[in-house]
Amino acid sequence: MPTGSSRNQTLSFIVRRFAEAGIRPRTALGQNFLTDLNLVRLLVRTADLSPNDVVLEVGTGTGSLTAMMAPQAAAVVTVEVDRRLFALAAENLHALANVRMLQADALRNKNRLNPAVLAAVNEELARAPGRRLKLVANLPYNVATPLVTNLLALDDPPHSMTVTIQKELADRLTAAPGSKDYGALSIWVQAQCRVEIVRVMPPSVFWPRPKVHSAIVHLALDESLRQRIPDRAFFHGFVRAMFFHRRKFLRSVLVSAFQDRLDKPAVDRILSARGLDGQVRAEQLGVDAVLALGEAVRAAAAG
Repeated sequence: MPTGSSRNQTLSFIVRRFAEAGIRPRTALGQNFLTDLNLVRLLVRTADLSPNDVVLEVGTGTGSLTAMMAPQAAAVVTVEVDRRLFALAAENLHALANVRMLQADALRNKNRLNPAVLAAVNEELARAPGRRLKLVANLPYNVATPLVTNLLALDDPPHSMTVTIQKELADRLTAAPGSKDYGALSIWVQAQCRVEIVRVMPPSVFWPRPKVHSAIVHLALDESLRQRIPDRAFFHGFVRAMFFHRRKFLRSVLVSAFQDRLDKPAVDRILSARGLDGQVRAEQLGVDAVLALGEAVRAAAAG
């Protein structure tokens, strides 16, 4: 049976509560509320929370998902940028001692997380040994890509990320080489995580209805994969450079991206050593091949 807090995520409740508060969803902030309780439960169940987990939730909304997770986790740090929604959620969450609410943007900018959010998460992790971080959220569409990207750039990223995102983004996260969705984000994520699309969701399960389908996606950090990247900052920049002009041939891309550190003969030697044809495109290379190429370029450029 639904708890009192989870009932707050039904369509009728949300619409009524918004009307009482005199507020409307802000599409500019990507506010679309998941109103199917079975899917909310699936999101939480997939996250597989435990008493050792500190949950980061971005997009508190009405606080329904927050309240569902709180009894299962050590702590929930939930972040809401909209002050009106923050106040609305606070009414539902004030009695939950292990919920820490922040009225803030989770991102400082496109390339960096908000230090205040990271500080709150780290404080909760430090309260007891053995705690681990998990991201669980119905993510606002406009922050999903930079949030996932920047969390994976941390020295201690989340143990897992279980989120609702646009289906288009889910396709990019799971894309295979040679497909139209395969790109820098695919490689950056798949080089560090096992990625699974858990459920595709139609617009009808959200309010307001978005114009696109969505998906619940689970990203499980894999340290054996992550350890293959000796310099994550370099690798992140490398894969972005490889796809900046995705239709250009690989040799031209490398020559252009590293012109201040590698001449054309050096690029040719790197490609030859890896058994790569300079006339292929980056989108044709698998994650392992990109990892190996990136490390060869890093070593030669530092040379």
